[in-house]
Amino acid sequence: MTRQRRFLFEALAAICLVAVPFVLPLLGAAPNTVNRVLVWGLFGLGFDILFGYTGMLSFGQSAFYGTGGFVAAYLLTRAGFPSVIGALAIGMVAAAVVGYLIGILALRRTGIYFAMITVAIAEIFFFVEFNPLSDFTGGENGLPGVPTPVLHLGFTTLHFTSGWALYPFLAFCYFVGLVIALRIVHSPVGAVLQAIRENPLRAAAVGHNVLGYKRTAFVIAAAYAGIAGGLLGVLQAFMPPDAFMFETSGQLIMQTVIGGRGTLVGPLVGAAVWLFLQDFLQAVLGLGAAWKLVLGVVFVLLVCFLRQGIVGGLRDLWDFAAGRRKAMQAAAPAAAAASAPAAAQAVAEMRSAHHANKDFAGPILQASGLTKRFGGVVANEGIDFTLRAGELRGIIGPNGAGKSTFFKMLTCEIAPTSGRIAFEGRDITGMSITDVCQLGLTKSYQVNQLFNRLTVRQNVTIAALAELRGKFRLDLLRRADRVPGLAEQVERTLGLVNLTARADAQVAQLAYGEKRRLEIGLALASSPTLLLLDEPLAGMSPSERAETVSLLKSIARGRTMVVIDHDMDALFELAERITVLQEGRLLVEGTPDEIKRNPKVQEAYLGGVREAAVEETVTP
Repeated sequence: MTRQRRFLFEALAAICLVAVPFVLPLLGAAPNTVNRVLVWGLFGLGFDILFGYTGMLSFGQSAFYGTGGFVAAYLLTRAGFPSVIGALAIGMVAAAVVGYLIGILALRRTGIYFAMITVAIAEIFFFVEFNPLSDFTGGENGLPGVPTPVLHLGFTTLHFTSGWALYPFLAFCYFVGLVIALRIVHSPVGAVLQAIRENPLRAAAVGHNVLGYKRTAFVIAAAYAGIAGGLLGVLQAFMPPDAFMFETSGQLIMQTVIGGRGTLVGPLVGAAVWLFLQDFLQAVLGLGAAWKLVLGVVFVLLVCFLRQGIVGGLRDLWDFAAGRRKAMQAAAPAAAAASAPAAAQAVAEMRSAHHANKDFAGPILQASGLTKRFGGVVANEGIDFTLRAGELRGIIGPNGAGKSTFFKMLTCEIAPTSGRIAFEGRDITGMSITDVCQLGLTKSYQVNQLFNRLTVRQNVTIAALAELRGKFRLDLLRRADRVPGLAEQVERTLGLVNLTARADAQVAQLAYGEKRRLEIGLALASSPTLLLLDEPLAGMSPSERAETVSLLKSIARGRTMVVIDHDMDALFELAERITVLQEGRLLVEGTPDEIKRNPKVQEAYLGGVREAAVEETVTP
């Protein structure tokens, strides 16, 4: 979203919030219902950052909702705290601190295990509120007597009592929360959160601290929950114990899905549908408790037929009407090809930026005695490997030779069982893949690891941000396009991999060859000193292979590279030296000509067939 579009969206949101008390009363809307929609919408803003943008489904948001609400209510009703706004702020901070502490435990698990931990957390907090802390929380009676805010402006005093008189205060809180959330999701942090949602493995591989950013999203969601919980007490003049109930978290999830996750305003729309439909079913149709059955049916229908939610569906309809999707699909893949001079210029401009030890004069990479065992299976054993700076090394071997495992150890994707790896003289054995990427060693994957629902430009931007900002930085309110050098880095990388004309296409719309080039581009965007490419030619047509070989030649100028591939003709053309692995061990090393004629290689590949047949098979 551009700056102008974001300001337009914020202005439209402000106009709608101002118009609500003038329009909705004419439609018979109850002010208390409208105010509850705003509280749930604010609650949902943080949850949408966590669930919609980061892809983390938490069932424990009621714990933070109740924490913020009861801390604020206790300060106002029993501790004699004079300021409602101050108490709300303290409650929000308390919820954020609790979120940080819980995140230390919960975020070390992913998927269903993370979700189950948050379920347990919600139940624990509900129990604690009703039993050990009942003297502070009121137990099943809650905390009554929560005051409403009063603002002293000097020339006048504003009293926000209840009903429509309280609406401006709640609307202002929601608007501020929306503006902050918009800035977060369009900041560099927001870009990384979306990358984690799409592919956390690749987000870590390009140099981002995935755990740190997940914890950030978790704390942000907890803070929003805390302020919303405090506003619930203000709205009702009573802090209810059901704020801690698991049902609260479930209702939040359903409202977000109904409205549309990953849209920010989706939770507000979902809350409006939920609460107004609840009032209609109970008050007008007189269904009583049966309203939940009807609402459940509505939820199932929306999930089945409007999977992106109401706001997401409207957005897709707008995109279709505007012809954006059709225009992107119509872009010819052939137009993506950049000229060779342009690619060469991009290579010249993209120099290695990261070094483990810039002044080191020895081998850029040295592995000694590398061994990897998986239980009783030995994948690699006792491999010694030395790579000079500026060298282009090829690695070949039959299927099952241990090439991919060896590559993963070199990039610290997996730790060796024994042995040592030194990069520019620095011992990197046991380091994380994120840390070694920040040092200047990165890889492309044999199976594409891309951010599929994002555009080509967004993919490259995510990788470039790790190089320009480091592995973790909380520039939450900074626009991503304001990062110095980012636009230039992205454009150079796109030009280098011949994808400039496809920059605004979604990854899912790319041809396979284009995806392979983008896979290489993600590795290049971090300006590595050493680049490892895992089968970059796999699955390509002959024309795509020829184009990619030309691309690899241009990339190799002034860069140290290691390439694994089964296309020996291409690899012998590219590499200065070849390393051959067999059955997890180093078989032989040498120049391409030496490898072609080596009897050990012939035996490994063809099992002793006479040399003439080997020459015919492996000689380009």
